[in-house]
Amino acid sequence: MNARHLLAAVALSCVALQTAVAQSLSNVVDEVIWVVGDEAILRSDVEKVRTQMGRVSGNPYCVIPENLAIQKLFIHQAEIDSLEASEDNVNRYVDAQINEWLQTAGSKEKLEEYRGMTLAQIRDETYDLVKDNQLMDIVKDHLTKDIKVTPAEVRLFFKDMPADSLPLIPTQVEVELLAEHPRIQQEEIERVKSELRDYTERITSGTSTFNTLARLYSEDRESARQGGEMDYMSKVDLDPAFANVAWTLTDPKKVSKIVESQYGFHIIQLVDKRGDKLKLRHILLKPTVDQKDVDAALARLDSITDDIRDGKFTFEAAAVTLSDDKDSRANNGLMFNVVRDEMTGERIRTSRFKMAELPSEIARIVDGLDVGEISKPFTMLDKSGKLQCCVVKLKSRLKAHTATITEDFQVLSAIVKAKRSEDFLDKWIKEKQRTTYVRINPEWSDCDFQYPGWVKN
Repeated sequence: MNARHLLAAVALSCVALQTAVAQSLSNVVDEVIWVVGDEAILRSDVEKVRTQMGRVSGNPYCVIPENLAIQKLFIHQAEIDSLEASEDNVNRYVDAQINEWLQTAGSKEKLEEYRGMTLAQIRDETYDLVKDNQLMDIVKDHLTKDIKVTPAEVRLFFKDMPADSLPLIPTQVEVELLAEHPRIQQEEIERVKSELRDYTERITSGTSTFNTLARLYSEDRESARQGGEMDYMSKVDLDPAFANVAWTLTDPKKVSKIVESQYGFHIIQLVDKRGDKLKLRHILLKPTVDQKDVDAALARLDSITDDIRDGKFTFEAAAVTLSDDKDSRANNGLMFNVVRDEMTGERIRTSRFKMAELPSEIARIVDGLDVGEISKPFTMLDKSGKLQCCVVKLKSRLKAHTATITEDFQVLSAIVKAKRSEDFLDKWIKEKQRTTYVRINPEWSDCDFQYPGWVKN
């Protein structure tokens, strides 16, 4: 047994032990251990969180109930402010978490055995916990959205801080991209369309359901798990070609014509309409690229980069004229990163990337390039999941360094804003404690709580 398998076995043994403890406790009659406002916290709620979290710093029977109580304060505030967690985001996180557990366990059956629940029950339990956590974060962002910091506050905060206490700014790079999508043979496109026509016929005749075919065959694996269903979306949230066909649908029993989008080929069915948003289900098929066409595209890029190195034209001119990547092509080949401005909260475009923010294939290539150097051609998937052949040029590299006010003001201002937000939320919780009815079962009150105000004198 190698080290990785040994660690996995130990992790699973821990999960099994936690499950056994939870199951033995489940034989005890459930009880209300805390009441916060009009919300009860049960012993079983604590056990569920304990099973999900694994190891907890401190006494779990003190830490977990207090965390749940704080969470209930924020969830109540969400009701007051009419804030909701995105179903799509919750489902995406839950799917990722369950997939991670499945990989660790090795199979669905082993995971169910370790947890003492069916996969559907595990999912339902995880969904509730994730939704509450995400809603709590949404409320925190909402409460602190108006907190601003001035340049003078930032300078004052870091004025007397020792240099070894200042944050380390990771390496940042600027990268130019030239990309080409390999040609797809017409025979392959016709094969995909023929399959979609067959699905349509089977749905229309009643021999199969859209949900079943989507689960079996759709290459949009996220929606396929839901029978092809997507969350409610407005027209601007979707690929234009896809949206134009979707918004002509009026009968939930009908299937759309085949539509080509940037992701591949689809058939679509209407599920529901809510205001200006539609809930749709779809089946996506992606044509397969023949290896000879991939090789041809790589050879063309190799020839182009030879011409660039020979000075016949620049990388930037080639990107503007030849690249299939529309975003960077409009920027002379320069890739851009969308980040959150910590000063305003707005999403802004920047040409700088931390290495972890780049697509993994590009990050590996760039790591070995000198500034101004052009890579050899390579393949990767674009953001729509299509295979593309690429070359990149490293335009600049700002090496990791200790933050300074002049070069890294945005980063330092974000730290100050985070500290002010943390102080604000700390005061908010204490005020909510003071004005909210709280009752704790005496057997659960002998704790050194983070916020002592839970226990009223």
